[in-house]
Amino acid sequence: MDFNLLLDTDSYKGSHWLQYPPDLTAMGAYLESRGGENPATLFFGLQMLLQTTLARPVTQGDLEEAAELWTAHGLPFNRGGWQRLVSVHGGRLPLRIRAVAEGSRVPTGNMLMTVESTDPALAWLVTWVETLLLRLWYPTTVATRSWHFRELLRAALERSADDPAAELPFRLHDFGSRGVSSRESAAIGGLAHLVAFRGTDTVAALVAGRRHYDCPMAGFSIPAAEHSTILAWGQEHELEAYRTMLDRFARPGAVLAVVSDSYDLWNAVDHLWGEQLRQQVITSGATVVIRPDSGDPVAIVPELLRRLEARFGSRVNGKGYRVLEHVRVIQGDGITATSLPLVLEAILAAGFRVENVAFGMGGGLLQQVNRDSQRFAYKVSWVERSGRILPVHKCPVTDPAKTSKAGVLDLIRRGGTYRTVVRPGAQPDPDSCLETVFENGMLRRHCSLEEVRARAMQG
Repeated sequence: MDFNLLLDTDSYKGSHWLQYPPDLTAMGAYLESRGGENPATLFFGLQMLLQTTLARPVTQGDLEEAAELWTAHGLPFNRGGWQRLVSVHGGRLPLRIRAVAEGSRVPTGNMLMTVESTDPALAWLVTWVETLLLRLWYPTTVATRSWHFRELLRAALERSADDPAAELPFRLHDFGSRGVSSRESAAIGGLAHLVAFRGTDTVAALVAGRRHYDCPMAGFSIPAAEHSTILAWGQEHELEAYRTMLDRFARPGAVLAVVSDSYDLWNAVDHLWGEQLRQQVITSGATVVIRPDSGDPVAIVPELLRRLEARFGSRVNGKGYRVLEHVRVIQGDGITATSLPLVLEAILAAGFRVENVAFGMGGGLLQQVNRDSQRFAYKVSWVERSGRILPVHKCPVTDPAKTSKAGVLDLIRRGGTYRTVVRPGAQPDPDSCLETVFENGMLRRHCSLEEVRARAMQG
């Protein structure tokens, strides 16, 4: 779908230019996570959003298309304002956006970005772009959720693995592309996940990484079976289906995954993999990853580990946990923020190192989030009227939790602690964490995915 800024907002914004005070000459707003599932957010996605939206100049064609639609929709159209944008500014938005660097992990309750106008006649643009800019809730929430999973897995690996840092990047795999609402969501959410991890089956995220964050290859995958490639052989030839996977992909050092619960997981493990294919698995030099795809993962995963150990053996690592030989497990069904800690504890309680198991998530990772997961809000905090800057904020007596911030705001970090402050003067605080990333229609800062990842690691 072609982008037209004049049509990428909420209907009621169409009449707001007539509602502001006539002496309004400037306005400023901010974006924040007011709280939610995680106590801090990992800020991500602004660069991608700006490149695909606000960095594109508004054209006369956009204006004419919007004039017809808004009028038919029953709302007034600000032809004079938009014509000024096209004729005077060449279609480039007279706005300044300052934001914390992508990859920063900022405690909730702090603002993450400010937006202010730079043309006295077009101050209303600050709130026109609210709808668009608030969509930052999505990549930031997915990145935050993935980072939370990373921390759960990191803690379990530190308890059980000899080299936790080497194992961590591939412990949670993204299977979410088919579970989201659009290709765009797959790209945005999938790339947000890849700030914390390296495993993905969401190809759209790889394209987004190349186009928007200078990353030639943001994530990796392996040859893997799905139920159709097993079922096509018929139940009586299940063994041949598995053998074909070994014949095609099992080479020294290779990794391949085979879903094995199409019929009877335990028969497949005990007899097909554990007896008839056992020697071929060992001789191949590959690592075969067995995937269960049904049942309670808290019960299934440790039982599967025990049965695989009985057929393929294990060794004890330096921390006293058992490591399977030749085989591993990937659990991609039923993994949530609630179930993952339980599965990890079950693995450890059974005496196995967490390295034996990788996890996958689909819709639960990329789709089962919303703006309220981290309570995102975009609010005006100051206006300029007749040359005077006035702080403004909402403070509803019916819900004090929705009280917004007032004044020209800044985000500072001192002693490792983030704090939102009111700027004492016209210039940003010397310890400001905000950088100008967009000004008068132009991107002013560009970062790579590797920079984002490194920043996230720093905290």
